[in-house]
Amino acid sequence: MPDCDLQRAGILVTRPAHQAAGLCSLIESHNGVALRFPALEILPPEDEGTPTSILREASGLMIFVSPNAVTYGLQLLGGKAFLAKLTLGAVGKATAKALEEAGYGVDLLPSGQFDSEGLLALPELQQVAGEKIVVVRGVGGRALLGDRLRERGADLVYAEVYRRACPDVAPSPLLDRWDMEVSLVTATSNDILANLKRILGPKGWPQLKQTPLLVISERMLEMAEKMGFETILRANNAGNQVILGRVCHWIKQHA
Repeated sequence: MPDCDLQRAGILVTRPAHQAAGLCSLIESHNGVALRFPALEILPPEDEGTPTSILREASGLMIFVSPNAVTYGLQLLGGKAFLAKLTLGAVGKATAKALEEAGYGVDLLPSGQFDSEGLLALPELQQVAGEKIVVVRGVGGRALLGDRLRERGADLVYAEVYRRACPDVAPSPLLDRWDMEVSLVTATSNDILANLKRILGPKGWPQLKQTPLLVISERMLEMAEKMGFETILRANNAGNQVILGRVCHWIKQHA
């Protein structure tokens, strides 16, 4: 994206700290200012025994819904042997990349629409009556994928290998410089949106809702509209290059 110049715009990056480096680096390499403000924390599950047993006893198809599912699932497994006998699915490109970097081939991946809906549209998942499927996700994750596969007759169980938490961070340092530094806010999950509003509190909400917000799905767009954000941009997915491209387009229009 050689013609992308962010013109020193301040872009708030709200991803968990361990997942923010790639997007921040892209922003900075295109003359932007990456403002790191993690609005989501990823932690191990309080009960590791249950998901570990589910993972080790799995047979058939195992679907990972996020890179965090891959990271924390493999930590619980502690080795590759358990996955060798399985068919592996990934909801999106980043999840597939995480599996491949860990040494696993991905058998099922959506094309075009990288989300639960895209995965559910694959021909391989239309006739799953009686098939054993494990969905690896965080505690209390989105239910659509599991619900639809169960409706199609799958013998499905969740392995909840991580949990999400709202970081305990003081908002004042960011709010004090918000009007001078924050040009646009990026958010890649509904949890992040909710946590961001909670962290900034009643004092920060007027500044937050008036700042252009970038989201990465129709579901997030609907939530942002209900929350009251005034200017909402949508990227097609959570890929760093896709997010950067949408931010660049907006900066060009409003330079």
